[in-house]
Amino acid sequence: MDWQTLTGQLFPLGHQVTEQDCFLSGTARVGEQTMAIIGTTGHTPIGVEIALAQAKAVLATVRDFPQRPILILVDTQGQRLRHRDEMLGINAYMAHLGKCIALARQSGHRVIGLVYDQALSGGFITSGLMADDCYALPQATIRVMGLPAMARITKVPEARLTELAKDNPVFAPGPENYVRMGGLQGLWEGDLAQCLASALSDADPVDRRSSLGLQRGGRKMAATVTAAVLRDGHATAP
Repeated sequence: MDWQTLTGQLFPLGHQVTEQDCFLSGTARVGEQTMAIIGTTGHTPIGVEIALAQAKAVLATVRDFPQRPILILVDTQGQRLRHRDEMLGINAYMAHLGKCIALARQSGHRVIGLVYDQALSGGFITSGLMADDCYALPQATIRVMGLPAMARITKVPEARLTELAKDNPVFAPGPENYVRMGGLQGLWEGDLAQCLASALSDADPVDRRSSLGLQRGGRKMAATVTAAVLRDGHATAP
């Protein structure tokens, strides 16, 4: 789904979202409140410029519109793989974006992420996954790494990884597997405006992804290990 169609369905009361060089920004009406819209389109890779543009938009919202909700629209192929961006320290720019979103959450902004097309790698980790809750459309493409690339790097045969992916969502691409792992709160179908309104009312600043992954059977050890580390840390603290 292209971003114009998406925003039309998300905001039947109207919006002022614009696109410039694959960067989306603007505002929209959701019920009685105004919401800030920040995101990407065109499967754009996240380079230093677009990472800074998103961070700047988040900080401007925090500064000028306290506690205004923020919607992050995600469509990216991940970080830009160019020597220039690596030499400039793209990892630091992306970390800066993630910190800005964390600041917004800590400042009382409800932040919702929505993967409407494609979400890969660090471009997803430092945007949609930094939200209070992240959702996706059923047709979205989400993965950290494709199985052929994973096979080359891990030296595990692709056929074996494909077999593992049937039962273990960690190996498998697709939004439904990220729901199982707790990375996504859920999938949006039908009335997208109502889905957004419900997500805003249910937004929780407490990170419950590990417990959701345990409940849904997608990440069976994360919550247990986290609890054990916290318990041991308290036990050994002076």
